[in-house]
Amino acid sequence: MSQIVQLTSAKDGFQFDAYRVAVTDARRGGLVILHAIWGVTPHLRALAHNYAELGYETLVPSLFDRFHRGFPERDTDPTLLAQQMAFGQRSHWGADVLDAVQAAIGALKPPVFGMGFCFGGTTAWLAAARCSGLSAVSSFYGGQIVEHLSEPPKVPTILHLGKKDALIPRAAVDAICSAYPDVPVYKYEAGHAFVAPNGYNDDCARLSKLRTLAHFSRNSGVRTEV
Repeated sequence: MSQIVQLTSAKDGFQFDAYRVAVTDARRGGLVILHAIWGVTPHLRALAHNYAELGYETLVPSLFDRFHRGFPERDTDPTLLAQQMAFGQRSHWGADVLDAVQAAIGALKPPVFGMGFCFGGTTAWLAAARCSGLSAVSSFYGGQIVEHLSEPPKVPTILHLGKKDALIPRAAVDAICSAYPDVPVYKYEAGHAFVAPNGYNDDCARLSKLRTLAHFSRNSGVRTEV
């Protein structure tokens, strides 16, 4: 069951849209998925359904609603790239939309987990450092994480990066690993967006998902009897 809901920022009362998918069976927790530069695309909405089927009540907040409302009907649109990149810059690459992320976290019953891709991958790192109420975070190919190495995550966080990602230099990856040797950084034989349709790599997408689910399970606060 899915619906578009409105959430409210505690910062200034601004209301914005989020795509919500409820679980149909046993609930494992809540999940906030943070979108890439393209917004709440069909791919992200399908991903929300997938994780809901696995027991995660999912919210995908529209982080650019202060600039432009509406969910895109295409996963990528080159004619809108300049516009979307401008939205990313205006939000300081996620730093100025954490009020929306916090509202999404607060709308879910704990435990609540965070996941983000590209623009959302950087935003997920910032959420792990600045937001409250998260139990764990899984960040995928966040290009600006290297600019926030002075802000350590407050919750268990894992990173997924492509070895062939032309948008994230090797020096940036090395800097992240050097600054946070205890943060698992998984490197895949793939380029950028290996979970998304425009760069999809089946093996890497499946492995990163398994690692993400295991990460969430380990940090759910639920003890499993063996």
